[in-house]
Amino acid sequence: MKWQTIAKATAVTVTTGVLLAGCGKSKSASSDNAGNTTSSMAQSQVLNWSENGQDITTLDSSLATDVISSTMISNSEEGLYRIGAHNKILPGIATKTVVSEDKKTYTFTLRQNAKWSNGDPVTAQDFVYSWRRTVNPKTASQYAYIYSGIKNADQISAGKMNPDTLGIKADGKYKLTVTLSKPMEYFKLLMGFDVFFPQDQKVVQEYGKDYGTTSSKMVYDGPFKMTGWKGTNSTWALVRNDHYWDKKHVYLQRINDQDVKSTTTGFNLFQSGKLDMAVLSGQQVKNEKNNSKLVIRKTSRLNYLEFNQKKVPALANTKLRQAMSLTLDRKELVNNVLGDGSVVPHGFVTNGLATDPTTGKDFATENAVAQSTAYDNAKAKKLWAEGLKEVGKKSLTLTLTHDDTDQMKALSEYVQGQLTKELPGLKITSIELPYKNRLARETAGNFELVISAWQADFSDPISDLGIMTTDNSYNFGKWTNSAYDADVKTANNTTNQTTRWNAMSDAEKTIGTEEGDAPLSQNVIAQMLNPKLKGLVYNTAGLDYDFKSAYMAK
Repeated sequence: MKWQTIAKATAVTVTTGVLLAGCGKSKSASSDNAGNTTSSMAQSQVLNWSENGQDITTLDSSLATDVISSTMISNSEEGLYRIGAHNKILPGIATKTVVSEDKKTYTFTLRQNAKWSNGDPVTAQDFVYSWRRTVNPKTASQYAYIYSGIKNADQISAGKMNPDTLGIKADGKYKLTVTLSKPMEYFKLLMGFDVFFPQDQKVVQEYGKDYGTTSSKMVYDGPFKMTGWKGTNSTWALVRNDHYWDKKHVYLQRINDQDVKSTTTGFNLFQSGKLDMAVLSGQQVKNEKNNSKLVIRKTSRLNYLEFNQKKVPALANTKLRQAMSLTLDRKELVNNVLGDGSVVPHGFVTNGLATDPTTGKDFATENAVAQSTAYDNAKAKKLWAEGLKEVGKKSLTLTLTHDDTDQMKALSEYVQGQLTKELPGLKITSIELPYKNRLARETAGNFELVISAWQADFSDPISDLGIMTTDNSYNFGKWTNSAYDADVKTANNTTNQTTRWNAMSDAEKTIGTEEGDAPLSQNVIAQMLNPKLKGLVYNTAGLDYDFKSAYMAK
């Protein structure tokens, strides 16, 4: 799912959440469309939630790039499909889908009872407008690249064709036809991703450049409406949307949310009953390891060290990047520094994301590149010396940018300490920033080294591998490799399963050998989960949490 700027490329991190149920008299309910049994519900359907040092950046689905913004959008808006537990495709605005024999034309029948929170009907034209707006170069959407494969999308994004030529059209108010330039086996998964959600044209045009900058300058077609977010504050709420077509299965009346940067503060708030969930890290997780409420779930989020080769030409030297990667002991990092359940990644594609259809094996495990996460100080020093000689330098002074959360402080201190201790002549200055600011700097290319993060948008290796191609808008460090680009292009354009997976395998091995970015850790969500809170859908790829079917039991 979306970019997080914690550690960009080959590592995933683990976060921990604590959930507590509210008290009160119970009431009965039926099962919902996700298959959850909804009996013995608490009378008070209010959830007090928290985010770990993450601020919302925008509610505009064309412009959102980070996890928290995407999660809020995905719980307050809805597209053709919803993606449920285990990446199961569930009905959204679409009630029926017909796919052509060549798998290049999708015809969607839309439900006629879907409405925006202002009472406007959700129509096929809302999808047409939104998609054209997103791929229009004037919008400057960083996610326009993900439309590749839809007819004329690439040419439109490159400014070579009019947005009106995009392969999407409305056949009346409630029928939508999408034409692809090539078959895409993961196309339906994409339709549950927020960048493909509809937009109410009159609302977008009414607010202009302010659209999505606050919760009031928006309209919502999902299970909840956002309220209380003014663009810069760290508290907001999701309230039940009474215009939502499936409102009878939305049990929570309200979700109070807030950004809590310190895990100590969050855990204290949880213990005092002011939060139903709190992110834990390090020693907190160890302390609670025997607590029955602690639940650890794998995610598709990878933390990685990103090298800005454009800003620091010396970092284009492969040996220097490899040397820095080899000084990092990932086992020490995840076990003793983070200590929150994070695991050592196998490569740029996260563990458990996708299974090779030809072998039945996990893609990341099957294509692991030992060098990508190896720890070898002797080899690192040798490569460092050779690299400095090749770029004509005797030393290197760099900055390391990172978020101001407890977890990222610990991660950055370890990275900085290891690099400067083991590599002669290397000096590093730490730049600690709030999440939004770090995100903005990384997007602008205003960094030298940055700890970033990426979470897959859908359960396919191409969601990870695609962002590191030369021209991708998320390749902030400007790493480039022609063989890698060719392999990703092959994977995107072939209909042969074996050819496609072989190409992605080759791409994974290339980036792991060249160290386009150094993997650090693969995140896990370690949460204290009260057994009374049931029905919360967690997705490995896509949403962090789907609150629609969450409810608190008696």
